[in-house]
Amino acid sequence: MTAGTIRVLIADDQMMVREGFSVLLNAMPDIEVVGEAVNGREAVERARELAPDVVLMDIRMPEMNGIEATREIVAADSTAKVLVLTTFDLDEYVYQALRAGASGFLLKDASARQLAEGVRVVAAGDALLAPSVTRRLITEFSRLAEPPRPTAAAQTAYGELTERETEVLVLIAQGLSNAEIAERLVVAESTIKTHVSRILVKLGLRDRTQAAVFAYETRLVTPG
Repeated sequence: MTAGTIRVLIADDQMMVREGFSVLLNAMPDIEVVGEAVNGREAVERARELAPDVVLMDIRMPEMNGIEATREIVAADSTAKVLVLTTFDLDEYVYQALRAGASGFLLKDASARQLAEGVRVVAAGDALLAPSVTRRLITEFSRLAEPPRPTAAAQTAYGELTERETEVLVLIAQGLSNAEIAERLVVAESTIKTHVSRILVKLGLRDRTQAAVFAYETRLVTPG
């Protein structure tokens, strides 16, 4: 393994899926599959042992499902980013997984290029897989799921954002990329990256996907 290689753990109860994804990812020069798990409980254990950069997490697994496994991995202060695997792009459980701390989702029939790019994007802490996916997914599942009332801590954290940071957060939730936000606000893309970093720190969030979920759950942005 070379420096900068993205370490991946694959959690899926189907052996063919695990083996297929392993072959595809190991063929990439910058990605290495460091382990596999056959259920959610094993995924949590393996994530703790192997400290992967990305966990490819199936939602429907025995013993512990992918949502609970994601929640435990995130709660353990793991640096691993969870990329949820699903068969349907409008899977009702995907939004629950995002709320549990997943950084994005990927269809199981994704091509080798989409799979590798999804792992790279999530490892870098960027949007789900593409702004259009973020926009459709967050909007759809905000309609399906009743958002919880924002906690006092969330309200306090939100109050610490500057006017410009709030503006950037709204645009993140709408699915815009850093480049698109920079163009919209007529500033340099590097400036937007700085704003995004400060937003994540102030809100105590892992990545911009979680920032988008936060914006919907605090009613800063409403679906439509």
